[in-house]
Amino acid sequence: MQQAKTYLLVNYVHIRWFMFCCGILFICSCNSNETQTKLPTAENFEVTQFNALANWNNFSPENKDQKLIYLDYYNAINTGFIIPSVRQIDNGNFTFTFKIKNKTSQNKSYLYKVYYRNDSYKYPELDSLTNKEHQYATENFYGSYENTDITFKTTPTITANSESGFITDSLHINGNPRNEQRYFEKGNNDRWKRNPRVGVYSFVLVVTENEDEKIIPENIKNISKKDGDVFKNPFYYFINGEGTKLKNTSVCIAPQTLKIVGKPDLGAGMYLNENDFKGVEKKNFYCPNCGYDTSLYLNAPFRQMSQAVETSTGFENIPVVMDVVGDNYTMMDYNWNRSFYTQEEMIKIYIESAHEPCKTVVSDTTNHKIVIRNPACEYGKWRKERVGIIGRHGMTYGKYRFKCKLTELLSKDGVWNGMTNAIWMIFPAGATEWNDRRICNKEGYMATYWGGYDDKKIPYSGYSEIDFEILKTVPYCPDCDFPPTYKNNVYDIRSMNDWNVGFPDDITKHRGDITVACTNWDMACPEPENYGDGCKSITYNGQEFLSHRWQKNYRALTQKSYQSDDELFGSPFYYFEIDWQPTQIIWRIGPSPDKMRIVGYMNDKVTMIANNQMLPIITQEWHNTKWWPGTPFDQGNIPFPAKDLVGEFFELVIE
Repeated sequence: MQQAKTYLLVNYVHIRWFMFCCGILFICSCNSNETQTKLPTAENFEVTQFNALANWNNFSPENKDQKLIYLDYYNAINTGFIIPSVRQIDNGNFTFTFKIKNKTSQNKSYLYKVYYRNDSYKYPELDSLTNKEHQYATENFYGSYENTDITFKTTPTITANSESGFITDSLHINGNPRNEQRYFEKGNNDRWKRNPRVGVYSFVLVVTENEDEKIIPENIKNISKKDGDVFKNPFYYFINGEGTKLKNTSVCIAPQTLKIVGKPDLGAGMYLNENDFKGVEKKNFYCPNCGYDTSLYLNAPFRQMSQAVETSTGFENIPVVMDVVGDNYTMMDYNWNRSFYTQEEMIKIYIESAHEPCKTVVSDTTNHKIVIRNPACEYGKWRKERVGIIGRHGMTYGKYRFKCKLTELLSKDGVWNGMTNAIWMIFPAGATEWNDRRICNKEGYMATYWGGYDDKKIPYSGYSEIDFEILKTVPYCPDCDFPPTYKNNVYDIRSMNDWNVGFPDDITKHRGDITVACTNWDMACPEPENYGDGCKSITYNGQEFLSHRWQKNYRALTQKSYQSDDELFGSPFYYFEIDWQPTQIIWRIGPSPDKMRIVGYMNDKVTMIANNQMLPIITQEWHNTKWWPGTPFDQGNIPFPAKDLVGEFFELVIE
C-alpha cells in the first residue's frame, strides 16, 4: 500500500512538472488559453518573457498571476482616474518588458505596440452567432498609449541569430483612451467623462515587421480613428479577425492581469456644490471637512445631495411628533391618529432638503465613515427632511458593495416610521449628449423622467438609474395578491373595534418585514425581446424572480421581496450590492461579503441595461405613499420624527 502511495506521489510530481513546463512554453510562445483561435506567430522571430506590469508587485491575494491596484481619487474629478497615479508610481506608468529572438541571418529591428482591455465588463469581441465582430464590442473599454497618434514603436536593432536584451517601455490606463471627440468640450479632453472601468485588465503585445504593419488598418494602429462611423476593436482584429492571418506578426497575451478596485475614503471630507443650495445662506456648519474649498474639491469622493421641492412630494400630515421606532408606536396609536384628526388640523407639507448644509452629513476623518441624519422635528416647525450623499466620480458598470447601517424602519409593533432607505445609482445631473445611453432602435425611450404615459419617444436618452429602495410596502406580483384589501375605519370613538381596524392576514404575517424593491429605470425602451408589462417571471441560477411594470410605457421594471427589518437595519451593519454588468444586473444583500444572497435579477432580454456613467447614492427619504400603491401605512398618518434618524455608511468597494 505504501509503495502504491509513493508511485502516485512521484507521478503527481512528474505531472505537475510537465504542467509547469507547458506553462513556460505557453508564456514564451505567446499562445493564449483565453481564446480558441491560434494567435499569430511569426516564423522569423520569437517574442519571449512579456511582462506587462514589471514595476508593480502588489499581488492579488486570490490569484498569484494577478496584480491589484486601487483607484487613486485625488484630483480624479479633473483628470479622471489614471492607473497608476503619480502617487502610486513615481512616473505614473506601468513598465512593460519583453525580449525578441531574431532567427534570421540579418540584423533587424521590429515594430511593437501594447493594448490593454477591461475583461470584467465587456461584450465578447467575437459574436458566436454571426462569427463576426460583436456589434457592441466597440463599447468595450480598451486602450493603448495615451497619445493615440503613437502607433507602432520601433525596437533597437537586434543582431542576426541572437536574442535581444529586455526591451522596456511604459503606458498607463486613463479615461477616454480612444480620445473620442464626444468627450471633449471647448478643446479640452474631459477624460473623466469616460472613466476607466473597475475589474480585471489583460494586456496584449503585438510585434510585427514593416510588411505586415502596412497591412494593419489605420483604425487598429490608431484606435481614435473609425471605420466609417464606428470604432473597430483591436482585440477582435488580432485574436479573432483578419489580424490572425498576418505572416510576420506575433501576438502575445501577458500572463499577468491587473485587477482595479475602487475604495473611496469616506473620511476624506464632504464637498458641497454651491448651486445645490442656492438661497440657503446659513453656513453655520461649514468646517474644514465639509464645504467647497479647493482641498475638498480635489479629495472628497462624495458631496451632500440636495433635491428640489416638487409638488408630487406634497401631502397632509397629522400634527404629531413622536419617535415611532424607539417609543414602539403601535397599531392602535396609528389607527387612532388616522381616525380622529380633522381636515383642519392636518399639516400641509412638502418633503424638503437640507436648510443648513453640513449639519446633517458628516465625513468622519477618524473612523473613515459618513454619518447622515434626518433631523428631528419640533412641534409647530413641521418638517420631514430628506438627507443623502452622492458620489462625484462616474463610472460605467461595476460591482458596487455598500457596507452601512441605515435607520430602522419599523417599531416593535410593526408600524412603519415613514422612511425609505435607498441605495442606488443615477446618471450625473446636467450631463449632455456625452453621457447618452445606447440608441433604442425600437420605438425609442420615453423623452422625460416626469412625463406621463403619452410622453413622446426619442432615440437617445441620458437618464439611467438602478435602485435599492427599502420601505414598508407590498409586492405587486403575483397579480392575484395585489392590491391587498384593507378595511375602512369607522370613526366612532366609542367603539374601539370600529376605529382600531387590523390589516389582512397576508399583511400581518409580514409584520416585522420591510420590502426590498430592486428597480432598473430603462425609460420604457421596448427593444429587449421579452420586454413586457404586468408581472413576468425570470429565472437565474434556479431562483425565480417576479418583475413588474405598470404598463408598456412605464419607465421602470421592479422586483420586490420581503426581508426582516431587524436583520437589515437592526444589525451593527449590513451589505447591499448592485452588480451592474453589460447584459445583466444582480442585486445582493447579506451580513458579510461571503454571505450575500440574491434578491433581484434582470438581464438584457427583459430590460434595457444602461451603458452610460452613473454615480452611487445613499439616501434616507420620506416618500409620498401615493408613489407606492398598496402600502399599508399612509405617510400622512405617520408622526413627524421626535429624534434624529441616523444612518452610517462604513465602506464602499467597487470591483
